Amino acid sequence: MAPAVFLAVLCLGVASSAASPDPSLDAEWQDWKIQHEKNYSLEEEGHRRAIWEENLKKIQLHNGEDGLGKDGFIMDMNAYGDMTGEEFRKWMIDMSIPPLKNVKSVQKRLAGDVPSSINWKQKGYVTPVRRQGRCNSSWAFSVVGAIEGQMFRKTGKLTPLSVQNLIDCSGPQGNLGCYAGNTYLALMYVDENGGLESEATYPYEAKEGPCRYSPENSTASIRGFVLVPKNEDALMNAVATVGPISVAIDARHDSFQFYKRGIYYEPNCSRTSVNHGMLVVGYGFEGSELFGRKYWLVKSSLGKKWGMRGYMKIARKKRNHCGIATYATYPTV
Repeated sequence: MAPAVFLAVLCLGVASSAASPDPSLDAEWQDWKIQHEKNYSLEEEGHRRAIWEENLKKIQLHNGEDGLGKDGFIMDMNAYGDMTGEEFRKWMIDMSIPPLKNVKSVQKRLAGDVPSSINWKQKGYVTPVRRQGRCNSSWAFSVVGAIEGQMFRKTGKLTPLSVQNLIDCSGPQGNLGCYAGNTYLALMYVDENGGLESEATYPYEAKEGPCRYSPENSTASIRGFVLVPKNEDALMNAVATVGPISVAIDARHDSFQFYKRGIYYEPNCSRTSVNHGMLVVGYGFEGSELFGRKYWLVKSSLGKKWGMRGYMKIARKKRNHCGIATYATYPTV
C-alpha cells in the first residue's frame, strides 16, 4: 500500500474510533462556545467537543443528582472545558519550585489576638481578578498581588502592578517566563531590580517578550521578603497581621479545573507537591466559629468566569490541605 493511502486509511480509522457527539448536547455546546468566545477549525471542532463532553460527565458525576457536589463544593463547566487535564496543567498551573536549602523561614511571634476571620479584599487591599491566558504565569500574578497589598498598606493607594514586567525580566534570577517560574525568584528580582512597573505602563500580553523595564516608570519597590514557616498557624498569623500572602497549592486535579463554589476539599491533594501560584486574601468559617467549616479565601489568575468570580475557598485546618502553607511568602516594603 502506498504511504499516502496508508496514512489516509490510518487517519480514517482514528477518526471513526472516536465517539460520536451526543446530539442532545448540541445546544449546550453551541451556547458554551458563544459564552467563552470559542472558534475552531473544522478539523479541531470534533476533538474539542469530545473533550468537552468528557469533562461535562466528570462535573455531573461530582455534583450528583442533587447538584450539591461531593466533599462540600460544586464543580461547573467553564472556559477550560475544552482542555484535557494534561493540557490544563501544562498551560495553566505547572510552577517550578526551586530547592531553597540556604533560605530560612521566619517565624514571627504568633499574635494572641488574631481575628477568627478576615477579608483583605473588603479592606481595599486587592486589585480585580485578571486572567493569565495561555501563559504559565500564576507565579507572577501571585507575587504581584502580595506586593499590591503591601503598597496599599504603606501608601493607601491601590495600583495594579505589572505581571508582564516579571515574566519578561526575571530570567536572570531563574524564572522562565510563560514556561515556568516561582514566587521566590520573582520577589528576588523585584528586590534586586529596585522596582516594578505598573500594569498601566507595562501591560500584560500573556506571552514572553524582551525586558522593557524603565526605572522612571517604577511604581513599587520592596525592602526584602519573608518565607513563612510551613504550617497553617504561621500562615494564619501572617495573613492576619501582614495582609494578602503569596502561596502555591497542588492544583493538578479535575476538581480544581472546574471548581465553582463551596469549600474546596480534594482527597487526592498533596500537602508537599505544589504547582500553582495563588494569593490568600483572607480566611473564615461557615457555620459556628467553633464547629463550623473553616476555609482560606484565595484569589486566582484564571479570570472572573472561574470559581467564585475568580476566587475560591480552600479547606483550612485540614492538615495543610493542598499544601497551601508549604510555600508562602510576602514582601516587606
